[in-house]
Amino acid sequence: MMIPIFLTGFCFLLLGPTCCCGSRILVVPVDGSHWINMEVILRELHSRGHIMTVLRSAKSWYIPNNSSIFTSVNVTMLEDETEDMNYYNKMLLDVMECRRLPTFIRTFYQQYLITSLLANGHGIMARSIARIFDDPVFMKTMHNSKFDLIITDPALPIGVILGSYLKLPMVFNVRWINTGEGHLTIAPSPVSYVPVSGSELHDQMEFVERTKNMLHSIYSFVEQHVFINPAYSDLFQRYFPPGTDLLSLELAADIWLVRTNFVFEFPRPTMPNVVYIGGFQCTKAGPLPVELEAFMQSSGEHGVVVMSLGSLVSALPRETTEAIAAAFAQLPQKVVWRFVGDKPSSLGNNTLLVKWLPQNDLLGHPKTRAFVAHGGTNGIYEAIYHGVPVLGLPLLFDQFDNLLRLKVRGAARVMEAGSLTKEDFLEALQDILETPSYRNNIQRLSKLHHDQPMSPMETAIFWIEYVIRNKGAAHLQSAGFSLPWYSYFCLDVAVLIVALFGAFVWASVLACQVLCCRRSRRKRKAE
Repeated sequence: MMIPIFLTGFCFLLLGPTCCCGSRILVVPVDGSHWINMEVILRELHSRGHIMTVLRSAKSWYIPNNSSIFTSVNVTMLEDETEDMNYYNKMLLDVMECRRLPTFIRTFYQQYLITSLLANGHGIMARSIARIFDDPVFMKTMHNSKFDLIITDPALPIGVILGSYLKLPMVFNVRWINTGEGHLTIAPSPVSYVPVSGSELHDQMEFVERTKNMLHSIYSFVEQHVFINPAYSDLFQRYFPPGTDLLSLELAADIWLVRTNFVFEFPRPTMPNVVYIGGFQCTKAGPLPVELEAFMQSSGEHGVVVMSLGSLVSALPRETTEAIAAAFAQLPQKVVWRFVGDKPSSLGNNTLLVKWLPQNDLLGHPKTRAFVAHGGTNGIYEAIYHGVPVLGLPLLFDQFDNLLRLKVRGAARVMEAGSLTKEDFLEALQDILETPSYRNNIQRLSKLHHDQPMSPMETAIFWIEYVIRNKGAAHLQSAGFSLPWYSYFCLDVAVLIVALFGAFVWASVLACQVLCCRRSRRKRKAE
């Protein structure tokens, strides 16, 4: 019995894909929670023998200078010219204030706040890239390293531009890009049923909602071409062929590893080089530290509520945290709260405040009953992976859209952090804990998420090594990206058809006039 198995394995080794272990990979990540995603992939690539070089800022918030899995190189990046992460706390207060506006208007104001942030950030990044290109020693090192591939997160385009300049095969680890969700950039996205990022709409839209979605689409177009592209125009004129812009470089990427899937996302058109790896960072729950495990077990039959608001925002307004703490104190459940700041005066004995928590391991713990979250992609997918219902407090960026998707599927409730009261928060939390449908729906999503032929991580690694083995994946790129806009929408064909139809009508009318005139003349002659 062992001989056929051995022969099958031997044949697979002979006929299977060529091994590409030991490939040299250049990595240009984005800091913050995006780095958490990237590091998971890098660890897996390192375990397969690949050699990685990571470009980072000397002032990086999360990316270490020394690592056992990669070599780091310090370059000038966005973090070098921005103050610190407190900027996001200030922006949070602005967003919470704008959430008091009418529903139709507030999403546009939120987009304006993000545009203001992006306009300044893209100017900084353009200067940073120019300094990199003007450094002959650094550029010689990059060329001499003979990288086989670049992996980058295009939320910030430094890696896109550098990889294009070095002419390297490129893989995106992507969710957000330029003006919104990356899928909207690469795939056909009809505004009639594909919601634009920031619109807070789902795929079932009435007339008013479709109007709003169209306006958001127009706003994104203006943002790309008026606020973003001009920041890089001088750079492209100096270092790239005429006609190059940021969008054309991004569309030239070989593979887009999109950090979502259709368990979470609304169905929509896609492209051959788009690969879905939503939840790739999720793993089975590991053991907790002894003290934390003892706290979890002390909850008895009531279980535990876990609360975390992500990696960028360190603190909510004081009145909001007091209301949340007071509501937690009323629960029979225990609470583990990732909290930075002054301890709330209304904190109950059932609540444990920690500056850091093993979120994935806590969500996978059998005692966990609910997850109070801001709606970041990482936390959402960990909740789906482990089947834990969510009470959402969206704060910034994509979090409003993310939580809307869970809400539409009946797996979450969503509250406004700016207008939150103790009574409202307690009622919503008790609803999540006591209504079985929330847990049933999130566990159904969890079952769908796990029902895949390959895990998201295996899928990501396969396609990264696929690009390395084949030195790119240009055969998967659509020819539509190289067409001018009038050809893409067949406007030239439409003009020709209208012109021919017009000419036919004109000729028909003229022929009728000629025939009528001749008949009239013959009639007059006969008379």
